[in-house]
Amino acid sequence: MCGIAGIIQSSQVFQPEQVRKMLATLSHRSPNGQNCWNNADGSALLGHGRLSVIDLSPAAAQPMHYLERYSIIHNGEIYNYIELRKELEKQGYSFSSQSDTEVIIAAYDHWEDECVEQFDGMFAFAIWDEKEKELFAARDRFGEKPFYYYKHNGQFLFASEMKALWAAGIEKTTNLQLLFNYITIGYVNNPERPEETFFENIFKLPAASRLYFTPASGELFIEKYWDIDPGNQNTTITDEDAVEQFNELLSISVKRRLRSDVSLGTSLSGGLDSSTIAYLIAQSSVQPSFAAFTASFPGFAKDELSFSKAVTDQLHLTHHIITVSAEDLVSNWDKLCYHQEEPIGSASVMAQYRVFELAKQKAITVLLDGQGADESLAGYHKYYKWYWQELFLKRKLNRSGELQAAKNLGAEENFGIKNIIASLFPDLAMVILERRYLVHALRHEDLHRDFVRLQSREAYYSAPPHDGLNGRLYFNTFMHGLEELLRYADRNSMAHGREVRLPFLSHELASFIFSLPSNFKIRNGWTKWILRKSIDKKLPDRITWRKDKTGFEPPQQQWMLHPRLQEMIYEAKRKLVQEKILRENVLSKPVEPSGAHQANAFDWRYLSAASIL
Repeated sequence: MCGIAGIIQSSQVFQPEQVRKMLATLSHRSPNGQNCWNNADGSALLGHGRLSVIDLSPAAAQPMHYLERYSIIHNGEIYNYIELRKELEKQGYSFSSQSDTEVIIAAYDHWEDECVEQFDGMFAFAIWDEKEKELFAARDRFGEKPFYYYKHNGQFLFASEMKALWAAGIEKTTNLQLLFNYITIGYVNNPERPEETFFENIFKLPAASRLYFTPASGELFIEKYWDIDPGNQNTTITDEDAVEQFNELLSISVKRRLRSDVSLGTSLSGGLDSSTIAYLIAQSSVQPSFAAFTASFPGFAKDELSFSKAVTDQLHLTHHIITVSAEDLVSNWDKLCYHQEEPIGSASVMAQYRVFELAKQKAITVLLDGQGADESLAGYHKYYKWYWQELFLKRKLNRSGELQAAKNLGAEENFGIKNIIASLFPDLAMVILERRYLVHALRHEDLHRDFVRLQSREAYYSAPPHDGLNGRLYFNTFMHGLEELLRYADRNSMAHGREVRLPFLSHELASFIFSLPSNFKIRNGWTKWILRKSIDKKLPDRITWRKDKTGFEPPQQQWMLHPRLQEMIYEAKRKLVQEKILRENVLSKPVEPSGAHQANAFDWRYLSAASIL
């Protein structure tokens, strides 16, 4: 886990000093040193900031060179590097380090651009080929590790964070169209243009994509190398076989993500996902003892500390608890915004920030986390309607008993005429939804009329491209939803020089999950059914069969009553008024506190939106 920065150019417009400036902005990602390298003609300038996790010796330092031809800078981890190394050694390759980075560069020499299809990992790397005078770069399948870039004619600049590009002299101009979407409906990315950021002319390499840049011609080519077909389902698999395969794939994923030469721990919210990861770590002979880290909100009805304590007590774990308050949000807001760079959805990001800060204080470098399960396994109650619509089309809804089963478990979702119409006419439902979003945005009374007129010409609102529950899960896993959570996790962990690993984001596990019919995700009213079955009788029933599922949530509504935070929101509104984004009368309106998962949380969005101007 590290920070990378590079400049590839057809003429010497940029000098090595620019790369050093870029790396200086990434010092939080590189507590173990920084190095720069450039080739003889100055066409390739590479910089790397190191967080040592696998092979702590100087032999694993980067930029790393191989066969007197390739030079690589890499951020992330390849978890199956041991298996790949053995395979490459059989092909005649030799290695001078024990690092996963050297395996990447040997794999590229052997498999060329298809090497990425061999990797189980989170990564963003760039390889300069001195012979071909070409840059090859790639990003992992889910987008866990960031890769931002700027291109102008024969110059190509890239880095782990956008602040490094600004340090090299790239202009910082807010993308007002994406800001319009964030303010009106809370989107922090554009599902239809995944490369887009909140800043003009700065782009991100989409997840599961590889990139080629040739400075001589200025040609940039990007292609997707991996995808999942949510409609290709195994309808003959038995419950027993499905649970067995799920268990095996998740266990393999956890064991691979425990490969480390530094201390490990786990984030533990008390929910099913993080508790399952903690259990599997405890069962692994690789890591017999470890620490768990939990954020607590005393007095808040949704505080999950009692659930996390039930897990740590059963597994005999060292439990580190951080109490997070409104004062933390106020005092750390500027630092949080600096690291996140783009708007954030809720105050839960601050709680996560403090958890990683605690891990740093306790000298734990790597943390495993349960993120990614809710999106692929239908962890939220909002997914019921997609499953019910699927059953309705198959004429199985009434006799399935799913409506009543969900109601018995406390679900408040209903299935009415709108759901029936959406089931029968999905294309029409999508058009209606997009139009409703746009009309809602156009009628937003706080927005300056000129801002609305200029930015609403091209609406981004997008619906799932596939029908049914699997289609919706695909949308939230690969197009809109999980991506923002991965950005929060990367920036929050790296702000403190920590590494976060996500076992549910093994591509082999995800491919298997999406091959399963919907009733393995929701059954008898239970969300994440297969995960619950896999961990049944291994964790306390109050966790495995817990009914009151909510996303990780701090008392944001209460925090927004804090006098200093109200002042910050007012100042944010004033800034947005000055930029003619909001109308002046918004300054006379009192702050409307909102929960972390509440729709129309406009005052929170104003606070966050102002941070990028």
